Amino acid sequence: MIRSYLVKLKNSNPFLLYLWSYQQKQKGIKNLQQFTDEEAIVKLYQNFSGKKPNLEEPKTFSEKLQWLKLHYHNNLTTICADKYEVRHFLIEKGYGDLLNEIIAVYDTISELKVADLPNQFIIKATHGSGWNLLCTNKNKINWFIWKKIMNLWLTNTIFWPGREWPYKNMKPRLIVEKFLTDESGQLMDYKFFCFNGKAQFIQANKGRDTANHAQNFYDLNWNIQPFGKDLLPRPDIKINPPVQLNKMIQIAEDLSKDFPFVRIDFYEVETKIIFGEMTFYPKSGLPDFKPLEYDQILGDLLVLPNPISE
Repeated sequence: MIRSYLVKLKNSNPFLLYLWSYQQKQKGIKNLQQFTDEEAIVKLYQNFSGKKPNLEEPKTFSEKLQWLKLHYHNNLTTICADKYEVRHFLIEKGYGDLLNEIIAVYDTISELKVADLPNQFIIKATHGSGWNLLCTNKNKINWFIWKKIMNLWLTNTIFWPGREWPYKNMKPRLIVEKFLTDESGQLMDYKFFCFNGKAQFIQANKGRDTANHAQNFYDLNWNIQPFGKDLLPRPDIKINPPVQLNKMIQIAEDLSKDFPFVRIDFYEVETKIIFGEMTFYPKSGLPDFKPLEYDQILGDLLVLPNPISE
């Protein structure tokens, strides 16, 4: 409860977010200097779960994702994890119509000119996870501190703490996209967990940042499942399936067929599918399923490939 409160406080106060972002960057630099990739992965996993992962014979979903960090270095994962470069991948696959509109792309914070932007938009760090600014009124943003936060993003990488390999040599950029809403009043995202080219589960969230937050998993027929990530399922809260569920499944499986595991996120705006992102290590692959036994159950679905070196 205390940790959840502190996270909400940090996310609602840009000055605290800046201090936290700075601390995380320094911590990541120190981590890179002190530990090998395997040492850093074991340390992160053990600090979170209280036990070391079995990297020699991984069995659980979380252990297998740690193994993939170390041994599956497919250059296509770097392209697809990059929020800008993945657009070229989708276009090549024939899904360019799923892409949200780009307003601007910046390599440096000095290029960001607020006056040139519309009133509403979203800014994302293309090389990060959760490094986003959702802007509903640009005149209410403290641009002095937010530019400092985004500059920290541009000089940071999520490779350092969790050694998520695709981010190791990714170019830091900021991408500004069109602001999207749907009938929920938020922007519902549908996260497809794909194992060896087969969609198995869909994660859907409702009521984020509220006391009634639900994060449910569903099978492909939209039957609620008895597990969750971070949160236990809330069968008392109804989350409707997207209108384009079957088409989303088809696209997710097509996009995922080159990878042992990937989570593919979509939005649905007025029945139109909008691509979100591709994620290869949700929560850095840490064992956060509830109940925890599903870490093993989902691990059984993931068939590891032969190692691929850099």
